[in-house]
Amino acid sequence: MPLLPARGRGAASLTGSDESKKISMHGFANPTRFLRLARLLTAPLLVAGIILAGLSLGWGLLGAPAERLQGDSVRILFVHVPAAWLGMGGWSAIAIASLTELVWRHPLAGIGARAAALPGAFFALLCLITGSLWGRPAWGAWWVWDGRLTSMLVLFFLYCSYLALADAAARDGDGTSRVPAIFGLVGAVNIPVIHYSVLWWNSLHQPPSITLGKSEMAPEFLWGLLAATIGFSLIFGGIVLARMRTILADAQAEARLRRRAMEAHDA
Repeated sequence: MPLLPARGRGAASLTGSDESKKISMHGFANPTRFLRLARLLTAPLLVAGIILAGLSLGWGLLGAPAERLQGDSVRILFVHVPAAWLGMGGWSAIAIASLTELVWRHPLAGIGARAAALPGAFFALLCLITGSLWGRPAWGAWWVWDGRLTSMLVLFFLYCSYLALADAAARDGDGTSRVPAIFGLVGAVNIPVIHYSVLWWNSLHQPPSITLGKSEMAPEFLWGLLAATIGFSLIFGGIVLARMRTILADAQAEARLRRRAMEAHDA
C-alpha cells in the first residue's frame, strides 16, 4: 500500500509537467507576445546579415584567390552555396512548421510556414541561376539533367505549388485548411534526395566538400563561405519574421473590418 500514493503522486506530477509544457509552448504562440519579440529581432537580424554577407561577398570578389582549375568562376560559390543551403533549409522549416501545425495545432505554425515559403523559393531560384552561371565554364553547358540540378528544380516547383495552395487557403478564408501543411510534409521527401543525389547517381556535380568533422576546401574559401552562409541565414530569418508580422497584421486588419461590417449590419 505505501507504493500507491507514490505512484499517484508520480502520475499527477507527470500530468502536471505535460500540461505545463503545453501551456508554455502555446504561450510563445500568443500573437502579441510574438509580435513584441519579432519587432526586437527583425532589424538586428537583417542588419547583421547584410553586413556579414556584404563583407563575405567582398572577400569573395576581391580577397579570395582564383582557384587553380576553375579560375575566377569559383567566386560564385559565395552566393551559390548559401542559396542552396537556404533553399533546402527553407523547405525544412516549412516541414517542421507543418508538423507542428498538424500535431500540436500551434497557432503560429502555419503562418511561419507561409512566411518561409517565399524567401525559400527565392533562394532556390538563386541557386539554380548561379549554378547555371557556374556550370557554363565548368561543364560547358548552362544546364544538364543531373540528379542534383533536377531535384533542386523540383524543389523550386514545390515552393511555387505551396505558395499557390497557401494563398488559395488564405483567400478563401479557410484558416483551418490542412492541405498546405500536408503538402509541406510530403514535399520534404525531396530534401534528402537533393542532398544525397551526388552519391546515389553518377553526377557532374561535385560531392560535398564539407562534411562533419572535415573539409576539403582551402581555408581562404572555407571561412568566407561560412561567413556568407551565416550572413544570408540571418537575412533569411529577418525576412521570415518580417513576413510573419505582415501576415498577422493583415489578418488582424481583416478581422477588424469584418467586425465593423457586422456591427454596421446589426445597427
